Amino acid sequence: MVDPRVEDMSYVLVTAAYNEAALIEKTLNSVAAQTILPKKWVIVSDGSTDRTDEIAQAYAKRFPFIQVIRMDRDPGRSFVSKVYAVREGFKRVLGMPFDFVGNLDADVSFEDTYFEGLLKKFQADPKLGVGGGWILEELDGTYQPRKFNSRVWVPHAVQLLRRSCYEAVGDYVPLPYGGEDFWAVVSARMRGWRAESFPDLPVQHHRRTASAGGLLRNRFRTGLMDYSLGYHPAYELMKCARRVPERPYGVGTAVALAGFASGYLRRSPRAVSSEFVTFIRREQMRRFTGLLKKRVVTQST
Repeated sequence: MVDPRVEDMSYVLVTAAYNEAALIEKTLNSVAAQTILPKKWVIVSDGSTDRTDEIAQAYAKRFPFIQVIRMDRDPGRSFVSKVYAVREGFKRVLGMPFDFVGNLDADVSFEDTYFEGLLKKFQADPKLGVGGGWILEELDGTYQPRKFNSRVWVPHAVQLLRRSCYEAVGDYVPLPYGGEDFWAVVSARMRGWRAESFPDLPVQHHRRTASAGGLLRNRFRTGLMDYSLGYHPAYELMKCARRVPERPYGVGTAVALAGFASGYLRRSPRAVSSEFVTFIRREQMRRFTGLLKKRVVTQST
């Protein structure tokens, strides 16, 4: 039985899908099984060349809340194209009455109470503007939480936004190296909203993060992304140092730092405003100094 505290809360979803024929049915089945169904789910086929459209259309015939649209573009995965696809999906739902709007990737799955549980989180905290589940990825045959999951960061794959928060933040910004999820979370916090991921709402991510396009290429791109978003250099060093134990054991860290440094050397323009950079650097340095103090206390005891 659905919790009466949230059964009247409504949400809509948008999914940008590029060549997801191998995985999208996991997402389709997960959403179709929810105890609280979305009022609308717009799936945008972002130039797919496989059976993504066919599979999604078959589900749309079975479930009236699903709408499938197509955007044609040049082949290949593109962060910018994905954002434009999501924005096109948002256009199709913004005229509807709803309480929450979500961005959902086409390679995830979750329990049938996932959205009911997430709506409970929003119901309990009126200042929660962005919420999502806890990402698990396959490692050694089992699904385990990603090491870089964070309670204060909600990944793009599962972002659900309170409507008033979304209207304050606006559409996702197309960024050349990705990071639109980070942009949305920081933009929400700049306007007084909270963002949180919840470990008790597990989400299986069936394509490992940064697996598309090659690991080292993605690590270099991540460094460029962090630079373009205005990361503080000291925080970037700490972030990379904490990921040294991840395969390929230091090589990826060095490549990410090279990407970050290349932004400085080329004096590349930032992808965000100076106010955004000031805000995140203030947040990052608070966290950085807090971790340093914690380490000093631990070593002295």
